[in-house]
Amino acid sequence: MKNSKTLFIAQAALIAALYVVLTLLANSLGLANYAIQLRFSEALTILPFFTPAAIPGLFLGCLISNLLTGAIIWDTVFGSLATLLGAFGTYLLRRCKWLAPLPPIVANTLIIPFVLYFAYHFPGSVPFFMLTVGLGEILSCGVLGILLLLVLQRYAKNIFPDTGNYCKQH
Repeated sequence: MKNSKTLFIAQAALIAALYVVLTLLANSLGLANYAIQLRFSEALTILPFFTPAAIPGLFLGCLISNLLTGAIIWDTVFGSLATLLGAFGTYLLRRCKWLAPLPPIVANTLIIPFVLYFAYHFPGSVPFFMLTVGLGEILSCGVLGILLLLVLQRYAKNIFPDTGNYCKQH
């Protein structure tokens, strides 16, 4: 594609904006932060399955969302890094759509509980937070993410023109 760099930047920016909007929606419902988190935006972590532009888009979206929702610096840094790791892992597993949601689930389940416990000093334990964050991630990334993947897979050629053939095959 002639303007692939422009397309990459546009896709990353759009994904970042969608992540922010969906996080703000979840935040307005009291679901985006604290021990129990159900960020609708985490469903977007499936997007590296379709385009590598989703990796920086998700990272920036998470970073901006954390800043806008009043997260402390440790949450902003480590939460955004968890999303970055998860997005990169999804990209690496893009050949198997059923495994694609696992990296963000694992990254957030292993990183965010320590932020909740040590940075926010929420009452509870790290294992408890692993359970609550993990369940939220399973719902957001595993259930909503796979549903989003299945819907987008039908239109991937039009939405993500540089997707490649792996979306059709897997």
